[in-house]
Amino acid sequence: MASISYFLLIFSFFFNLVSSSSDVPINVTKHFSFKDFTFTNNSRLVHDLKLLGSAKFSNEKGSLQIPNESQETGIRHQAGRGLYSFPIRLLDPITKTPASFRTTFSFQLNNSTTSASDLSDNGGGSGLTFIIVPDEFTVGRPGPWLAMLNDACESDYKAVAVEFDTRMNPEFGDPNDNHVGINLGSIVSTKVINVSDVGVSLKDGFVHHAWIDYDGPRRIMDVRLGLPNDEVYPSRPIFSEFMDLSPFLNEYMFVGFTASTGNHTQIHNILSWNFSSTSQAFLRYPSSETCQGKILLQNTTETTEATEKSNRNKTPRSFLIFVGSVVLALAVLIGFYFISKHRKSASKSKTSIEDEIHRPRPPNKPRRFSFSALSSATRSFSEIEILGSDIRGVYYRGKLGTNGSQVAVKRFSAQFLNTHGSDKKRLLKEIKVISHVRHPNLLPIRGWCQDNNEIIAVYDFVPNGSLDKWLFGAGVLPWTRRFKVVKDVADGLNFLHSKQLAHKNMKCSSVFLDVSFRAVLGDFGFVLMGAESKQFESIVCNSADVFEFGVIVLEVIGGRPRVEEVEEGRSEETNLLDFAWNLHETNEKVKLVDRRMGSLINLEQAIRVMEIGLLCTLNENKGRPSMEEVVELLHNMEKPLPELPRTRPIALFPYNSANTGLCNNYSCTLKL
Repeated sequence: MASISYFLLIFSFFFNLVSSSSDVPINVTKHFSFKDFTFTNNSRLVHDLKLLGSAKFSNEKGSLQIPNESQETGIRHQAGRGLYSFPIRLLDPITKTPASFRTTFSFQLNNSTTSASDLSDNGGGSGLTFIIVPDEFTVGRPGPWLAMLNDACESDYKAVAVEFDTRMNPEFGDPNDNHVGINLGSIVSTKVINVSDVGVSLKDGFVHHAWIDYDGPRRIMDVRLGLPNDEVYPSRPIFSEFMDLSPFLNEYMFVGFTASTGNHTQIHNILSWNFSSTSQAFLRYPSSETCQGKILLQNTTETTEATEKSNRNKTPRSFLIFVGSVVLALAVLIGFYFISKHRKSASKSKTSIEDEIHRPRPPNKPRRFSFSALSSATRSFSEIEILGSDIRGVYYRGKLGTNGSQVAVKRFSAQFLNTHGSDKKRLLKEIKVISHVRHPNLLPIRGWCQDNNEIIAVYDFVPNGSLDKWLFGAGVLPWTRRFKVVKDVADGLNFLHSKQLAHKNMKCSSVFLDVSFRAVLGDFGFVLMGAESKQFESIVCNSADVFEFGVIVLEVIGGRPRVEEVEEGRSEETNLLDFAWNLHETNEKVKLVDRRMGSLINLEQAIRVMEIGLLCTLNENKGRPSMEEVVELLHNMEKPLPELPRTRPIALFPYNSANTGLCNNYSCTLKL
């Protein structure tokens, strides 16, 4: 019996000794490898890698390619991102020790610019980055921003990137158009390496190999860049210094690549990729709990309760002082209130009519801007402020000097103004008319500019960007938000039509999402048709708006653009409108619904909305509804729908995706 007691005593001693050590370190490792990006060699490619924005898998080159050159919108001002689909543990939250990681990849940058003006400037796009980011749905801005950051990213957005930059942007501190930069939560590089000094030209069209090593415990970053077409590990790094990444890391992050284009274009190909990481974690053991500890805790609790009880029975002197101070302060405030009220009454009688007339203009009233003011707001229309472009002109982000508010500035191109037989006075008149129209689902126009032979429209800035970025790029909108977007767009368009106005540029990129994801219509067409009557516009272009609204509805439901590139082995049609009508004919409309939304979708509701969209694409004389009727059908889901024809009407004008400005040159009349 004594030996058993002795054994238990020894066991208890060692148990308490082990338990006193609260943490036991272990290593968490992760490794993945892509020899190329072909579906033949990587059956789980779509599952393991997530593509955002203008990115695709190129079977021809076996690469992850940014941008997607098959897009109808072209490859200027495009941003794309390819990320490993699963988060990687890169920081121990207890010790704040970063993980150690190594990534190797091969890449090739091919200039696609062919214009003489671009070639004279040595061509080149904006560049490529290896990036570590906190989420898997954000796409950064195009141009010199390299798709790293966007307007939704707050100032404390945690991101780490190694950029391979082929454009020189002095405002970001770039030394030349051939450098590697290390970026920590900012577009401005913390460290910059001129790779011309090591005999490398990033945009020479050759395949380059990069090695990035980071020693987490020692905080040492090591970057090596091989010579063109040479896979040999370089003996000397281009950068190797102390660099603490911990302030820019969360415990779990996503790794991958971003790239972008601006006015100059470039195809960025990642041909192979390996990644491995090791992070230190700690297993925490619960501390031993003894009877003595429980007794001490109980005694302490009882003592505390007794003390609190006795304190409650006493009224402290400090409390009485506090009450007296509050009463005195209230008396002083009441006195000031009556004195102020008396002075206002006395001065009110002295207010003249002239003072009323010279009150400041309401801040939301549209006004005319000078060209110099808008030039200053957009940093002289700098490339870094470009938000996007189309056949009409270029959008810039601006910041007004008057109140510091952000705006989107549409600068109409000289080509657009000169090639449409334009009536500039009519264009300005249209801008002014639309600027005075107010509705919750219409993007307010702040004003306009007519100066130096320029015509510019100034809109409110919408931080969440356009709908197409959310449907076809950054993340997956749930059905509830998509349904609300459809109703918001219908309400805004119906209001315009009720004022005998038309949008004339209906497409997903003209629909913007505000901070609460409410949809607002912007980027109006402002068609230059000469002296046609307002009645003609109301009849013709309003009907074209309804048709385009129907196509937008199909895009929202399907999560796919109206025209897609042909993919090998894909049986579905690439024209969305054709595909939707074929599904209707075979009673398989459910196949159009975006599968990425998962099971949290009201299929019956989605099918009804799809049928409303198809109704909108009927011929005018074959049942195409007005927007007023569409709004009624969307807001009253119990109301029976008009019957769709069993097959697509032969007379229906085939949709042409290139026809983006439907009312330009009267093309919308073809749809009637």
